[in-house]
Amino acid sequence: MPRGPASGPGRLLPGKFGPRAMAKSCSLHIRVVEGRALPAKDVSGSSDPYCLVKVDDEVVARTATVWRSLSPFWGEEYTVHLPMDFHHLAFYVLDEDTVGHDDVIGKVSLSREAITADPRGIDSWINLSRVNPDAEVQGEVRLAVQLLQDARGRCLRCHLLQARDLAPRDISGTSDPFARVFWGSQSLESATIKKTRFPHWDEVLELREMPGGPAPLRVELWDWDMVGKNDFLGMVEFSPQILQHKPPNGWFRLHPFPRAEEDSGGGLGALRLKVRLAEDRVLPSRCYQPLMALLLESVRGPPEEDTASPLAVLEELTSGDCRQDLATKLVKLFLGQGLAGPFLDYLTRREVARTTDPNTLFRSNSLASKAVEQFMKLVGMHYLHEVLKPVINRVFEEKKYMELDPGKMDLGRARRISFKGTPSEEQVRETSLGLLTGYLGLIVDAMVASAGRCPAAMRLAFRRLQQRVEERFPGAEHQDVKYLAVSGFLFLRFFAPAILTPKLFALRDQHADPQTGRSLLLLAKAVQSIGNLGQQLGQGKELWMAPLHPFLLQSVARVKDFLDQLVDVQVDEEAGGPARALVPPSLTVREGFLLKRKEEPGGLATCFAFKKRYFRLSGETLSYAKGPECQAHASIPVPHIRAVERVDEGAFQLPHVMQVVTRDGAGTPHTTYLQCKNVNELNQWLSALRKASAPNQDKLAACHPGAFRGGRWTCCLQAERSAAGCSRTHSAVTLGDWSDPLDPDAEAQMVYRQLLLGRDQLRMKFLEESHPDAAEEADTGQGSCPEALARQKAAAARLLEVLEDLDRAHDEFQWQGQGKVAPGPWGS
Repeated sequence: MPRGPASGPGRLLPGKFGPRAMAKSCSLHIRVVEGRALPAKDVSGSSDPYCLVKVDDEVVARTATVWRSLSPFWGEEYTVHLPMDFHHLAFYVLDEDTVGHDDVIGKVSLSREAITADPRGIDSWINLSRVNPDAEVQGEVRLAVQLLQDARGRCLRCHLLQARDLAPRDISGTSDPFARVFWGSQSLESATIKKTRFPHWDEVLELREMPGGPAPLRVELWDWDMVGKNDFLGMVEFSPQILQHKPPNGWFRLHPFPRAEEDSGGGLGALRLKVRLAEDRVLPSRCYQPLMALLLESVRGPPEEDTASPLAVLEELTSGDCRQDLATKLVKLFLGQGLAGPFLDYLTRREVARTTDPNTLFRSNSLASKAVEQFMKLVGMHYLHEVLKPVINRVFEEKKYMELDPGKMDLGRARRISFKGTPSEEQVRETSLGLLTGYLGLIVDAMVASAGRCPAAMRLAFRRLQQRVEERFPGAEHQDVKYLAVSGFLFLRFFAPAILTPKLFALRDQHADPQTGRSLLLLAKAVQSIGNLGQQLGQGKELWMAPLHPFLLQSVARVKDFLDQLVDVQVDEEAGGPARALVPPSLTVREGFLLKRKEEPGGLATCFAFKKRYFRLSGETLSYAKGPECQAHASIPVPHIRAVERVDEGAFQLPHVMQVVTRDGAGTPHTTYLQCKNVNELNQWLSALRKASAPNQDKLAACHPGAFRGGRWTCCLQAERSAAGCSRTHSAVTLGDWSDPLDPDAEAQMVYRQLLLGRDQLRMKFLEESHPDAAEEADTGQGSCPEALARQKAAAARLLEVLEDLDRAHDEFQWQGQGKVAPGPWGS
């Protein structure tokens, strides 16, 4: 077998990459962790805080509301796929009110430069700042500027064409924009366009140069108000040098007036945030072949070389959050190659080989543990939903009070629920025990009956895992270890976390309220105990769980039978080989009730024109019916979709509306309007539809965010139905989730970036002579120290060689000009 890229035709040669340019990839990894010391906004002396996450003024996520808390914990994570030209990220903290508008508490604003200042991103507490309306600008203005010379001197001609996506300043959700143009001591104003965020002026303003030095050009946009002062909408400014050598012509992003960000000094509280920007340019597939060859060699190599393989060296260079990121990328990479099973077998084989105490097996956050955990999330999410969603929905809907811990028991709450006077502690315990065993019975029944529905790839991985454990711990005293190895992943790292926080596994759209959250915690603890086969019952501090022990012990035998069925699979390799998708095109990736209205040629639309329908989205169609059990009434072929965009509230006087713009086989355009329940559901449907239609050709670069009503577009006031779209589309903006298409080239690029961060450590740890740690770590019991150390050095040298080749490849593409990012619309 070839040992490296230098020994075969896979060697990378600079300048021989072929004509295909690099693809561009940009993702924001966001975690809204918690808040502290927030001000009280309610008369009760508390607040009900939640966060809005905005990217370039577009709301991409909303956290759950944490009721009655000034130090809320959210712990919500988002991955947002973006175009390469995004500018800033903002977090707004608001207090939810059941009556009236929500109160704004403060915000954290992060520029692209601040996020990328450290390659590891941001992980810190940041004080909230006050929200200044004059700083809340958004949108762009289109200008064409000329400097002319005539007998009277120099003249600046500013052609004010239009603006788009301006901030809504009026209660109607629109603005009345006009422009002021300043050049030196001269200024002019444009006409005011009423009730629009997308004004079309097409107006030329000419200013004469006055005595004095060269002056900059400043264009300000304002919202005209009949009463009170006008509201600032944003500005752009161009230096004399730009005016002279490259007069502005095109779209320009609006900015606030220059001023320092107002820090409240902690008076408004603070947010703990984790933010990292992953942006890269992905080379053609052939450039990653040497790296892939090394990684595949590790998986396919003999077991005695496990400790000295390139993958083993890579694992030594990572820790903490980086290890989890690396695990995710490697799992996706090997899934794309159809080799996830052998990859996981390689990692678990190494982990089992170096474990001496079976009680500690897979208990650490090793690369093997993280990889299996991420593999289950990527491959098994649909299976998880089938097993748990019915019971989780029932717990949320029934809202039963359950508590076994005397220290947390609220007899007053139990009284309010029962309406039969104040119950005793024993009565609450008995009632709670009955409810808990009822829910647990449903959960266990669903789990033990699900072996046949578990994905074949997961079953095969668990079978290999159990075989490795049996080989390592064959004695009769270790007969349960083979079960614990599998249940430790499936129950403790998959089922139990999903029960505890169903929103993070897309089982629910919102976090649980405190009472339901406590019920879910009790159920998750019970499932963990079952996953541990009841071995730790009665040994911890939570002796108040003892009433549940009989039920849990009765479930252990059923769980063992289930695990035996789970690994009883006769598939030798994953079916299908290399893949590009984690779900087949026919599988439903999103479903639920939406309110639907189809565009009509005439008539005035009202809220009653929207009809409730049950929608299902797959990779092939968006279909809908009157209910989940009804036959599909109609469907939209996904290949016909040309744009999926938000709709302004003013179009129908309704929030959370989106539009699906299609073109049928005859080329006729159609628009379907859909209303969602909340902003998170809207973002999830937008993301799912955009990803499903991502391969489509001829997608729209611009569309109307309004509706054609009363003979004109509500957004830009154009009177022609066929008028060009006034707002750019956002097809590149999606939320990352388990159903994302696989992209082995992008995953290989991320592994390359991970290696770059550890290049110096790689040289120092494995290649420098007489390094004290290297010889010590090489002694693993598999061969002599000198032999293992020599294999590690050889693997490190080959990794460094591949890194140098990829460095040259990136430099070559940059030199050819194919890697430069040109400014353009989000949908480009």
